[in-house]
Amino acid sequence: MEIVSLNTAFEPIFWKHVNQDILNFFFFAFDWNYNRDETKILLALEEKRIEGMMLVYRQSIVQLRGSHEAAKALLGHLDLEKVELQAPQEHRRYILEKYEPTWSNELMLMVLHKGEERLLTSHPIVKLNASDAEQIASIMKKSDPEFWHEVTVEQIIEGMSNVNWVGIKVNGELVSIGRTRLTKRLGHIITVATHEAHRNKGYATSIVSHAIESILEKTSAAIIFVLSDNAPAIRVYKKVGFRPYKTYFFMRGKRR
Repeated sequence: MEIVSLNTAFEPIFWKHVNQDILNFFFFAFDWNYNRDETKILLALEEKRIEGMMLVYRQSIVQLRGSHEAAKALLGHLDLEKVELQAPQEHRRYILEKYEPTWSNELMLMVLHKGEERLLTSHPIVKLNASDAEQIASIMKKSDPEFWHEVTVEQIIEGMSNVNWVGIKVNGELVSIGRTRLTKRLGHIITVATHEAHRNKGYATSIVSHAIESILEKTSAAIIFVLSDNAPAIRVYKKVGFRPYKTYFFMRGKRR
């Protein structure tokens, strides 16, 4: 099996492979299209056929896909000391042989195609900007301290040019937030979070419904990733039309 770096010469077979299951390979397509300067993709080839792929973004975030042999070969080329890694569940064993998790969970990919939506927007939605960044960071950290504990106000402001932040405010206070981005093929709902004191009021349902409506005005499908043990969030997403597509092993860890 040959391991090669993706370049223009390999793009035809890369895109043919990715387009067979664009949902499963979303981050490969997105980062190669929009973040190429910060992205490295390795291909595992067998007789010029792709058997697996590994994406490394900003020398820290890793996506792994492919056969067992391809996954093992690609992991052999991963030399990062710390990683945030997402891969099919069947590759968990190989990953844990190399990296010790500091945190891990199962991640579910959900999808909604145009015509399947059940929009339930019952609260006013406002567009957010840099002046809301501090409140956004606070809601994210309190909503999921393990996952978002490192998020900063500066990171949120820096990324606002590439995504759409919306929220719900009660008496001037931001209580629920959502973040989305559009690609040529589909829209990605990246973040949904509600302040603990304001849950069970339908705010997240309104945020997600608004996001879906905006996405489906310009593309034919929306996706969202959610931790499989987050039952309340999954109920909201199913209620508006999302359905499970795949699950992945998801971890942050350090090299053994």
